[in-house]
Amino acid sequence: MAIDVKELMARVGKIRILTAKLIDDQLSGDYHSTFKGQGVEFDEVRPYMFGDDVRTIDWNVTARTGEPYIKRFSEERELTVMFMVDVSGSQGYGSVRRSKMELAAEVTALLALTAIRNQDKIGLVLFSDRIVKYIPPRKGRDSVMRLVREVLAAEDDAGGGTDIIEALKFLNGVQKRRAVVFFVSDFLRSGASVSSSAPDFERLLRATARHHDMVCVPVSDPAERELPDVGLVELEDPETGEIALVDTSSAAVRRKFAAKAAEENEELARFFVRNGIDTLPIDTSKPYIDGVRALFRRRAHKR
Repeated sequence: MAIDVKELMARVGKIRILTAKLIDDQLSGDYHSTFKGQGVEFDEVRPYMFGDDVRTIDWNVTARTGEPYIKRFSEERELTVMFMVDVSGSQGYGSVRRSKMELAAEVTALLALTAIRNQDKIGLVLFSDRIVKYIPPRKGRDSVMRLVREVLAAEDDAGGGTDIIEALKFLNGVQKRRAVVFFVSDFLRSGASVSSSAPDFERLLRATARHHDMVCVPVSDPAERELPDVGLVELEDPETGEIALVDTSSAAVRRKFAAKAAEENEELARFFVRNGIDTLPIDTSKPYIDGVRALFRRRAHKR
């Protein structure tokens, strides 16, 4: 489908205004205290004081002055923040006022703007059953809006399945240094299964989370948890194109659907806990800012 550039820019502008209003000093402060730099860097030297670690003595300065001096170090603040965004067919779905893809774009904009305010670099990987787009990390507010444009533009061409394994392999190949990674997906398809039938997925995600500071962002929609009572309907799998005829007027059918959805959601939650991965669940029918704040504060408290 051809992209309507005017409409796309209008949607980008709307998200920019919305997320800019949500960012305040408190949110930026929580972000700063939550996501740490990649190490330490030399700051200055000062005279040695009793109790200082002798391993930090700067012997060159000490030799020149005849007095012991030690090196002071400060945290290396600059971070690289990578957004891994699922743009497969199921992400284009939305039963409320926005699609899962548009919600992903909003949350990406909020987190990216917060990162930019803290002088961090941001990059993007869009993926489905292939790598759709890669934008190397860079600084600047223009980078944020480009990320949002790319996510929204991908909605028009969304399709195919989800291959998280290949997406993780790509990330680890292009991002060698430690980064903060926000992994945005609905985790619905077989390629993203968290069941025991996908041990390679769990192993690779766990290894990636050890190397990078990873936060998984599961995206959901109310219609994926409960079927409305609207009679006989055709349901199409957006990733495979498979069509099924479902009688939603049957209470038994609705109960079975809801029970299956609840079981999958619980399994996904257990998977993240088991692997020590932080999460930021978002839903097309609910505000997300409180969840973002809770994530930042929870992580800051842990530290």
